[in-house]
Amino acid sequence: MSEINWDIAFCGEGNSCFRLGTDERGNGYIAVNGEEDRYLTDTHEALRTMIRDIKAGKADHLL
Repeated sequence: MSEINWDIAFCGEGNSCFRLGTDERGNGYIAVNGEEDRYLTDTHEALRTMIRDIKAGKADHLL
């Protein structure tokens, strides 16, 4: 398995903290802060698109 390089945690209001990560293959990862052993993975671009949509208010109920 590839080594995941986690970014600094992003925390919204309340307890909605998560971390994004990447590996050398270009895969993207997202996990709840503190639970990085349980993550979702997809292409880096797919996760980037999801985060942009959440920040734009299109799916804020997910956080």
